Amino acid sequence: MSNSPSNSSSSSNRLSVPVIITIVVLCGIVQIVVVILIIRCVQKIIRSSANSRVMTPCGSTPSSMYKESRIEMEPMEEFLHNLLKDKPLRFTPQNLVDFTQNYVEKLGSGGNGAVYKGQFPDGTQVAVKILHGTSSKKAEEQFMAEVGTIGRTCHINLVKLYGFCFDTTVKAVVYEFMENGSLDQHLFDPKRRIEWAKLYEIATGTAKGIRYLHQECQHKIVHYDIKPANILLTADFLPKVADFGLAKLCDGQKKAKPTGGGGGRGTPGYAAPEMWLPLPVTHKCDVYSFGMLLLEMLGKRRNYDAKQVESREWFPMWVWRKYEQGEMESMMSACGIEEEDRDKAERMCRVAFSCIQYQPESRPEMNCVLKMLEWKQQIPAADNPFGHMNTDSSSSALWSSITSTTFSSSRETGKDDTVVSSSS
Repeated sequence: MSNSPSNSSSSSNRLSVPVIITIVVLCGIVQIVVVILIIRCVQKIIRSSANSRVMTPCGSTPSSMYKESRIEMEPMEEFLHNLLKDKPLRFTPQNLVDFTQNYVEKLGSGGNGAVYKGQFPDGTQVAVKILHGTSSKKAEEQFMAEVGTIGRTCHINLVKLYGFCFDTTVKAVVYEFMENGSLDQHLFDPKRRIEWAKLYEIATGTAKGIRYLHQECQHKIVHYDIKPANILLTADFLPKVADFGLAKLCDGQKKAKPTGGGGGRGTPGYAAPEMWLPLPVTHKCDVYSFGMLLLEMLGKRRNYDAKQVESREWFPMWVWRKYEQGEMESMMSACGIEEEDRDKAERMCRVAFSCIQYQPESRPEMNCVLKMLEWKQQIPAADNPFGHMNTDSSSSALWSSITSTTFSSSRETGKDDTVVSSSS
């Protein structure tokens, strides 16, 4: 009886040890499982978060990301569309009939073609130039010159070419419409005068257009026919160089011989001497023409006018004599230039003399011409542009005869290819 309690206590101790061990082991396993599950959950959350940052913008669902992607693509599609739209389009003869309502409004005509006012279906006003002699080689050359040169350009001071028509029956070019017509209409019509401040802006704008052709195009373009009739004006009198029917593409310092059986290119009175002589021709011929244009802007008259007294018939020579004699004030008074405009007028005059130097290499580049007009560069002293001419010799008479014939013909027949406004 005395051994019984002792045996019972010993038995109880032996049973409790395995239970405790089992419980401890089970608890350890559970803890390990829980830790593993926690680790896996954390890893999953991290991966999900990383993927979310890569796949979608912060705070965006896949649906919203797709919408944003479309928004970013739309400007590119618009850019490509506009890029294609800016290229000259090819129109059919029927398109031209539709644009012009069967050529109802004629704006002007010249030796190379007639210009009509038109309108695109979207309301954009245009000028349609129909070239004469569609089957002739000359018409094809003019067509290729215009489309092949102005079609490669894009500048605020160059007229925009919208498209062309090349057909067996019709060869034409379609330009932007210029509300204020051509510069010559305002220079030589006493009823349509331009204020001097605006006139000077037209001079600098024209210089920018020519500089672009000479020095900023991938291929240098020589216009060959810079004159007031080929400077067109927007509603705000922004100048744009137009009529590229004689233009040529040149690479680097490539030179070309004048064509036309000694007759040269360009318009007498504006064309450089080398254009009418068996001499190489470069882009400097445009610089010369621009100088003659500046002189006509200075006097607001044609450089040759038979109605003037003999000493002032040829304006460039008369102005040079006044300049040499230090009589610029009297010259500007005779031209009706007000006191506040005389600094600009004198600068325009001196730049013009630099441009019309007889030797092409003595003429400045157009970027220098522009800087001189903008008071960014000093104007070098000019040699006498007419020093090669003896005013008493037949050469002067020949020169005057050329200019007289040209300008008289122009006044009588209106043979300038001019895009003008409907009100002119």
